[in-house]
Amino acid sequence: MRRRPSLLLVAVVALGLTACAGAQASPRSADEHCPHAAEPLISLTLVDDVRAATGRSTACLPTHAIAAVDDTTPPELPVTVTDAEGRSVEITDVSRILPVDISGSIASTVFALGLGDKVVGRDVATAFDGTEHLPVVTRAGHTLNAEAILELAPTVMLTDTTIGPKEVRQQLRDAGVAVVVLSDERRLDTADDLIREIATALGVPSRGAALIAQLDADIAAAQAEIAQVAPEAEGDRARLLFLYARGAANVYYIFGHDSGADSLIEAVGGIDVASEIGWEGTKPMTAEALVAAQPDVLVMMTDGLESVGGVEGLIARVPAVAQTPAGRNGRVIDMDDTEILSFGPRSAEIIRAMARALYAPASSTADDPAS
Repeated sequence: MRRRPSLLLVAVVALGLTACAGAQASPRSADEHCPHAAEPLISLTLVDDVRAATGRSTACLPTHAIAAVDDTTPPELPVTVTDAEGRSVEITDVSRILPVDISGSIASTVFALGLGDKVVGRDVATAFDGTEHLPVVTRAGHTLNAEAILELAPTVMLTDTTIGPKEVRQQLRDAGVAVVVLSDERRLDTADDLIREIATALGVPSRGAALIAQLDADIAAAQAEIAQVAPEAEGDRARLLFLYARGAANVYYIFGHDSGADSLIEAVGGIDVASEIGWEGTKPMTAEALVAAQPDVLVMMTDGLESVGGVEGLIARVPAVAQTPAGRNGRVIDMDDTEILSFGPRSAEIIRAMARALYAPASSTADDPAS
């Protein structure tokens, strides 16, 4: 049985999203930052030795709207579900849907199910094309604003325990809103479960089945593509470590086994060295752990990397980084904070983006590739 994400994980990701909250996390509007997103990985210029590559590369996703499944079966209501907190919830109306969590995964799933036109608001992490007009109903990235939500008059709210407080969820229930608390496990291998939960709650199970089939096929295709370029021998595979940083707060965490980051690293044919040294979940970084892990590549959120002054700033702030192959080679892969762990309908694109940055870094972008 898979473990629930650590509350520390919720807290540190929330801290990162706080930085985006003031700007309302407006979706990006162009694809020129990601010119090779549609090209097969095998056709790009690949590094000779993935463990010895140098420099920073930014994994980027195409900024298109999320495509809906072909299935247009209308919702069959009412539906009664038992949510992740054990509550029995009856959903009678899905004309005004409010999907909110800390990663934007719920909203992206609702859009992929073809119900995006019913969405009335968003969390700060929901930043894909087609959502820019939606009002943000979270404060500081992870706190529900009851007044803002009630003004939108949602008929159903889909959320999880990564966002709260729970008192606001109860206030919304008391006001007559059907509040469904979903599972908060966010890993590559739980994306299907999330789709199934959401599709069931919204009365569109056949759309959910179609989306699961589509996502599974997309992920399988992405992994088959990666298998063509990933080294066969384990000793030749890149050793990656997910490092979360917020420079202003002097916060540094390592994401290890069962954090979600491990499933992303494994999906691109890498070795999660945090898991290898027995690092469970999400815990504050120690210099000893970083040196013991000896990563070839550090994986970071883009805003986190920028908050420490880029690669050079990271090495200056965290001297232990210089004692790793990643530090000596200045090797960091970063991805947008709202995308990197948002497992959902775009999981295959996230995998491909990370693989491009790992195996074909010249095809990826960085604000300052020399940093």
